[in-house]
Amino acid sequence: MSAKHVDVLIVGAGMSGIGVACHLRRTHPDRSYAILEAREVSGGTWDLFRYPGIRSDSDMHTFGFGFRPWESEDSIADGPAILKYLRETAVEYGVDQHIIYQRKLVAADWSSERGIWTVEAVRQDNGETEQYTCNFLLMNTGYYQHDSGYQPEFAGRDRYRGEFVHPQFWPEELDYAGKKVVVIGSGATAVTLVPTMAGTAEHVTMLQRSPTYIVAQPKQDPLDRALRKVLPLSVSYPIVKWANILKQVAIYKSSKAMPRVIRKGLIRMVAKQLPKGYDVETDFGPRYNPWDQRLCLVPDGDLFRSIRNGQASVVTDQIDTFTENGIRLRSGKELEADIVVSATGLNMSALSGIRASVDGVPVDVSKVVVYRDTMASGVPNFAFTFGYINSSWTLKVDLTADFICRLMKHMDEHGYHSVVPQITDPSMKLRRMLDFKAGYMERSAQQFPLQGDRRQWQVRMSYLSDYRALRAAKFDVPELGFSARKKLQAKAEA
Repeated sequence: MSAKHVDVLIVGAGMSGIGVACHLRRTHPDRSYAILEAREVSGGTWDLFRYPGIRSDSDMHTFGFGFRPWESEDSIADGPAILKYLRETAVEYGVDQHIIYQRKLVAADWSSERGIWTVEAVRQDNGETEQYTCNFLLMNTGYYQHDSGYQPEFAGRDRYRGEFVHPQFWPEELDYAGKKVVVIGSGATAVTLVPTMAGTAEHVTMLQRSPTYIVAQPKQDPLDRALRKVLPLSVSYPIVKWANILKQVAIYKSSKAMPRVIRKGLIRMVAKQLPKGYDVETDFGPRYNPWDQRLCLVPDGDLFRSIRNGQASVVTDQIDTFTENGIRLRSGKELEADIVVSATGLNMSALSGIRASVDGVPVDVSKVVVYRDTMASGVPNFAFTFGYINSSWTLKVDLTADFICRLMKHMDEHGYHSVVPQITDPSMKLRRMLDFKAGYMERSAQQFPLQGDRRQWQVRMSYLSDYRALRAAKFDVPELGFSARKKLQAKAEA
C-alpha cells in the first residue's frame, strides 16, 4: 500500500483544524500539509449540529480567530453565520484545497528509526483503508463523539407514542408548529432550543433535574457598536476582543473568590427578567457555585422573554417514567408532549479514540502527561488542541497553534527532525487534565490525559496565564528531547 507523505498531517476540519492550518500556512508557507476530515464537509460542530437556533455561547470577538476579524455586528452569532465565517477563512488562506474528506483516522504509529508517523485512515464512502505518512501529526478533532450523543435510559420510553429527538441528530423534516414540546436538560443546548422553538410550538417546557446559572447578554456588543462608528475594524476588533477577555477573566476569578456574592448577583439579575413572584431559586438557583460548571448565555434574554410571554416554562423535577402521551414526574405531575427533545449532553472522546503507538508500543492516552497544553509526554512530533472550558475555545486554538509553529521554526533553525516531551522529575504529582464538574466531563475524565504540578505540565483554564507562558516558552529545556536529522539518517543507513 503506497502512502502519501506530507510534512504536517492535521486531523479534523472544524474550528480547531482550520485554525491550526491557517497558522501553519501563515508562518510556514513552504511546508506541505493535508487535513483529514471524517465527514463529507468541513465545519465540525457548526455543520454537524442542525437543531433550531444553534449558536455560540461565547462572543465572536473572542471565539473568532485572532488573525481574522469577525465582521458581523452580531457578537452572539448563530451556527450558519459561524460556519460561513469558518469556511470563508479556509478559502482566504487556501487551506480548503488541502482538506481530504471522508477519511477517518483509526491508527497512527511513530517510527523513531525513520522519524515519521504512519497513519491509517478508513474511507467513509467505500470502507477502504489508506495510509499517510508525516513528520508532524496534529490532532484537532474536538472532545466529543460525532456519531453518538449521551442518552440516559428513561423508564417507559418504549411506551411513548410521540416523537423523541436528540439535538445531535436533529431531523430536518421535524415539524413542531402548534405542538407541545418538552426539552429535557438545562445546559447550553436546552436554553437555546426553548426560546427558538417557543415562537412556533404551542408551548415548550424545559424539564430539568437541577438548575444552571444563566446570564443574559446583548446580542450586539455595545462597545463594539460604539467603536465601529469611529474606528476601522482592524483597530476596533482587538480592542473589543481584549475587553471581553478581561471581562471573562474578572467574572471567573470573582466567582471563585466570592462565590456567594456572585451567586446572589446572578440570581438577582435573573429575577429582574421574570414575572413578579416567580420562584427564581427553584428554577434558576443551582446547588453548585458559579463556574463550577460553565455559565449558560442567552442573547438579549430570549429565554426569559419566552417565559414572560407564556410561550415557555421551566419545570424542576425528576422523571419517574414516560407515558404514552408524555412524561410523569416524581412529584406526580404529568407533562403532555407531542415531541420530547433529549438535550442530555455529549459523549466525550479522547483524541477520537485512535490507536496510537510509538515504535509499535501502544500509547495509553489516559497515562500521558500534557506538556504546554498541547503536547504529550513520550509521544514525538505530536500535538493536539483542547480549548477553554471557561472561555472561548478558539483563544486556546490560537495560542497552541502559535506555540507549535514557533517550535517547528526552532527545529528548522537547529536542524532537528523530532521532538518529544519527557518528564525529568519522576516525583512530580499528577492529576487528571479535566477538572470540571460538568456531568459530561466527569463521566469521561478517566479517558483523558494527566497534568502535573509544574507550570509547563499544567493545564490551566486561564487565557492570561497561557498567553504569557506559551508565547514566552523556551524550547532549549530539559523537558524537550530533540533528535537531529543527521543522527536519524546515520541510524537508518547503518
